[in-house]
Amino acid sequence: MSQHQQARTTAATTLADKTALVTGASRGIGRGIAQRLAAEGALVAVHYGTDGPAAQETVDAIVAAGGRAFAVGADLTTIDGVEQLADAVRSGLRAHTGVEFLDILVNNAAVTGQHLAYAETTPDLFDRLFAVNVRAPFFLAQRLLPTLRDGGRIINIGSAVTRIALEGELAYTMTKGAMETYTRTLANEVGARRITVNLVAPGPTETDRTRAFFRSSPEMEARMTQAQALPWIGQPADIADPVAFLASEDARWITGHVLDASGGTYLGPKL
Repeated sequence: MSQHQQARTTAATTLADKTALVTGASRGIGRGIAQRLAAEGALVAVHYGTDGPAAQETVDAIVAAGGRAFAVGADLTTIDGVEQLADAVRSGLRAHTGVEFLDILVNNAAVTGQHLAYAETTPDLFDRLFAVNVRAPFFLAQRLLPTLRDGGRIINIGSAVTRIALEGELAYTMTKGAMETYTRTLANEVGARRITVNLVAPGPTETDRTRAFFRSSPEMEARMTQAQALPWIGQPADIADPVAFLASEDARWITGHVLDASGGTYLGPKL
């Protein structure tokens, strides 16, 4: 546990008595978000697609730090998997709290475009990207809205690629652009229930899957940080902290917003 996380465990828990679902929380950014929300007092449902042991590691880490969590598995490439996840979350909440109310939904699970050129992007890959990155969060929120309490939070994880146009990420970028539109429109639809809907857009972030690439050489590290206004490679905590803010009461008047959490990636040349 980092010093930042340790400090949080001694601070007031702003999400005490709240419940949360974080999709794709078995590792990486999702794990960081799940741990952060749990450190604030929330009971967290840790979703995974295929890696149950990794999801259990997330749960175990949360419990070891004094938090509460349980794992739920579902394949978000299919609509049946979305239904399965919604049912599993309701069952898990009932088992842990006696009721089926959810307060925070974080749509984090996503697949990437595999850095393929436009000409190499197949229909199957295109469909998989939109199934997981767009269709799943759309219908998961739809299925869970009756379970989401008034005053709840929906937080979507997008990407800075919607403004920096990376080569080899065209279809992936399209999915994240769709999520920005979805965020604003859904915010308008559910606002009468005091539910806020926002999106956090990370830039390059170091996780267990990307670490070898980012740290492959001093030159690569320098290349990554020189492309940003802030001089370090993003960490899961750099994304989890703004998510926790948006989940809190302090963010009650913020909705339909895209929060760039990229460290100022590609803001412009440094003269």
